[in-house]
Amino acid sequence: MPKRFILFSLLFSALMADNNAAYVGDKSCIACHKKEVREWKGSHHDLAMMKADANTVKGDFNGTVFTHNGIASKFYKEGNRFMVRTDGEDGKLHDYEVAYTFGIYPLQQYMVKFPKGRVQVLDIAWDSRSKEKGGQRWFHIHKDDNVTAGDPLHWTGPNLNWNYMCADCHSTNLKKNYDAKTRSYHTTWDVINVSCEACHGPASRHMVWAKSGKKKLAHHGFPLSLQYKKGRWDINTTTLKAKINHQEIEVCAKCHSRRTQLDDDFKAGDKFHEHYLPVTIDEGLYFPDGKIEDEVYVYNSFLQSKMYAKGVTCSDCHNPHTLKRREESDKVCFQCHKEQKYTAQSHHFHKKGSRGASCVNCHMPPRTYMGVDSRNDHSFRIPRPDISVEMPQVPNACNICHQDQNASWAAAAVKKWYGKVPVGKQNFAHALHTLRNHLEGAPKQLYSVLTGDAPTLAKATVTGYLGNYPSRQMYTTTLQMLRRPDVMTRRKALESLEAFPPKVRIKETFTALKDPAKIVRMEAAHQLAAFPEGQLDEKRKHLLQKVLKEYEETLLFTAERPESQLSLGMFYLNRGEPEKAEKAYREALLLQPKFVPAYINYSDLLLQKGRNKEAFELLQKGMKEVPDIAILHHVLGLWYIRQKQKTKALPELKKAVMLDSNDARFAYVYAVATGENDAKAAIEILERIYLKHTGNVELVSALVYYSKVAHENEKAKQYEAKLKALQNFSVRQGSVRGD
Repeated sequence: MPKRFILFSLLFSALMADNNAAYVGDKSCIACHKKEVREWKGSHHDLAMMKADANTVKGDFNGTVFTHNGIASKFYKEGNRFMVRTDGEDGKLHDYEVAYTFGIYPLQQYMVKFPKGRVQVLDIAWDSRSKEKGGQRWFHIHKDDNVTAGDPLHWTGPNLNWNYMCADCHSTNLKKNYDAKTRSYHTTWDVINVSCEACHGPASRHMVWAKSGKKKLAHHGFPLSLQYKKGRWDINTTTLKAKINHQEIEVCAKCHSRRTQLDDDFKAGDKFHEHYLPVTIDEGLYFPDGKIEDEVYVYNSFLQSKMYAKGVTCSDCHNPHTLKRREESDKVCFQCHKEQKYTAQSHHFHKKGSRGASCVNCHMPPRTYMGVDSRNDHSFRIPRPDISVEMPQVPNACNICHQDQNASWAAAAVKKWYGKVPVGKQNFAHALHTLRNHLEGAPKQLYSVLTGDAPTLAKATVTGYLGNYPSRQMYTTTLQMLRRPDVMTRRKALESLEAFPPKVRIKETFTALKDPAKIVRMEAAHQLAAFPEGQLDEKRKHLLQKVLKEYEETLLFTAERPESQLSLGMFYLNRGEPEKAEKAYREALLLQPKFVPAYINYSDLLLQKGRNKEAFELLQKGMKEVPDIAILHHVLGLWYIRQKQKTKALPELKKAVMLDSNDARFAYVYAVATGENDAKAAIEILERIYLKHTGNVELVSALVYYSKVAHENEKAKQYEAKLKALQNFSVRQGSVRGD
């Protein structure tokens, strides 16, 4: 038998026994998959990141000068090198070589290498659109902000650091390799762009399968198959392979989601929640109705849709290689939806061919990010101008076109057309708005989502509010949600569980240490970090130590971020290691001197250790670095209270309320400090904030107390009635619906 054949047979046998395939690079795919490679070439994935050269750079580097905030940046060439003269970390002009290009359309960004392996993305980008669309120009991605050196948003700052912020999604098999001791990166990749194996997984076993006469091997040697559908998706289909459906979406979610990265070990076919912690419908990221607000990408929007619930996947609408829609414009919708029915004027009530007759415009309203990048909302929702009437901050599809009219006009038109307000599956805006603002009736609204047919993601989101209203009923519901099959719901339930007394939750939190999802185990570890191990038997102690180590390693993976150092500081403090905690807090402020939470936690640690003067000096330093931040004034006010310097405390507490007039806690503390000598002044402060947070028990309790102190007995009775209603809320008892 030839030696080469023996070696190949041994390799084949080894790979069959070992599922840990290796990356081989896209050049290995070309011979057999010419069509797919041809489609991929020139796609956004192919051009996600490239070395800067004459073929890849699209911007004008012919001595062009772009001025922003008084800084004139020059883009020019130096031989074959592409150069930029712009403000650096010190705020002064320096010359930098562009090492890589980032993306292609509608904008292209440029990257610069810094010492210690750090790579930064310029905040001046090239508008790749045509001149007719306003493109072919340099522009600043933060055009409305006065971003200068030292700001986290400056191009040399942490939020435009490629290694942490961007790299995981723009290259294949990327390893960040951050060294916390030297504060340096040794980042590597197998392929510079988003190549075949980024989506299909490492291909070495597939190569063996292809060369072995195609012996039987699951998924032809890949970790999963992305070819489970026969023909196009049918709107009447109810028996799709849910597992594969979910796996495909999670492959895309790795990059097309707003999430926290826990490690860089994800491969296609892995469980998404073992490597990433995605957001829910969080305030500041999504409007209360679930529409996109901040730059959140696609995944969590799509999870809200009926299409997702029915089994539709990304590849039903997008060619996974070209990334283009499978059909032009609205025709992609008519793959499943009957064109005759949905193009009829009786459906959309607009002139045929107009913007108002477009499926995409109405059901996927766009929002622009990074200055020029218009992205469609993928929650596929019914337009709801009626929500915008009640919540003016929430945009709606109708008024994107009809900017000369208001939401009331649009809501009236919709009601006239359909004889009612079309609601749809995503009917949780009022609940989220109420919960976010601690309004009266919040618990009832919470249960309306949990007991209704809202998307699972909406249920997970409101589950996170259960702990705000601790009661026996809420505790029971929290335990119910903790047993849901949906991972995010379990995570949010565990977060809520922390609000309940330790004696009723510790057992459940320990059980969560065995959860199959890493993001749930990590939350359990966070909550149990301070638990005394001496009370445990050896088996449970070993389990706790194992998950605590996993949690610490997860935080250390992003040790270059001040947020992670803050979490490490809290973790070490809970573990009885104050020296390591202090080191972590110092590291957070070294990494980002404007990181406010580190000033708060570090000062608190110093106070615990009796180092009052140092705590005061730290808060003063924070105010110098980040002026006019409400919480710093609030904490300084509390510092004065502890030092029995009330006359100095009151102005700081008042300043906090002035800087953030929506924060109920700031107002409550200021009112209590004021009420010691002036009950009526305390009532005035509390009533002003109460109008914005009518469901806040703490505020109403204080109003009852100070009304009695001020001998305003009628007012005290009114607030006592409100307090009783809040503490004894009633919801119609019904089963909490499953996923």
